[in-house]
Amino acid sequence: MLQRAARYTYLLLLYGFLYLPIAVLIVYSFNDSKYAASWQGFTWEWYGNLFDDDELLGVAVNSVTVALLAATLATAIGAMAAVAIYRYRFFGKQLLNGLIFILIMSPDIVMGISLLILFVSLHLPLGFGTLLLAHITFCIPFVVVTVLSRISGFDKYLIEAARDLGASEFQTFTRILLPLLLPAVVAGWLLSFTLSMDDVIISFFVTGPTFEILPLKIYSMVRIGVKPEVNALCTIMFGLTLVVVLGAQALLREKR
Repeated sequence: MLQRAARYTYLLLLYGFLYLPIAVLIVYSFNDSKYAASWQGFTWEWYGNLFDDDELLGVAVNSVTVALLAATLATAIGAMAAVAIYRYRFFGKQLLNGLIFILIMSPDIVMGISLLILFVSLHLPLGFGTLLLAHITFCIPFVVVTVLSRISGFDKYLIEAARDLGASEFQTFTRILLPLLLPAVVAGWLLSFTLSMDDVIISFFVTGPTFEILPLKIYSMVRIGVKPEVNALCTIMFGLTLVVVLGAQALLREKR
């Protein structure tokens, strides 16, 4: 009895620590006051003001577009790279595997400045293209590690059996590896989408004045004070993220 109570208390404290700030944010997005420190009643005014702001909605569309493209391309490249690292022997394999972990642990400011120098050296105009390339670059290592952790637990004889039965490389990948890797692929896509949506430091260096995304817009708004519209916007973003995660879990459950 005491162990169960201690376990539930621990879980309550853990989830409270993780989600209490988000709950406060959601509650104050309905606060009928321009100041977050005082509660003045319930209102939908800030959501109405948010949807009337065409500039902010355009920035949100930009951010979602970049996140969708970056997550999809990074997942495709990272999944194939993970399969190649696991299945094939080639020169520099161990070096490549180590460089992937170095990219994950590298500070964002280092990657942001290095990508900026690279784009300027190549005379690429800063904007949508450079931002998308940067997001794909820092998302790929996370996909590779996620898929590798899944594929490392496979029974390697499944692939050999498929080859013995006459399956081609493409058939082995599409009919054996991909179905087994689907949970890791979906997890890598969700992680890449989240990383792209909330990145500030790298995006600050590689985007230009003609293309703005939501994290940078929110950062510029927060610097002069947290407006109620920001609380409403963050609440909507959290709701959309929750829908995506629940949808992915439902898809994986159906596949199983």
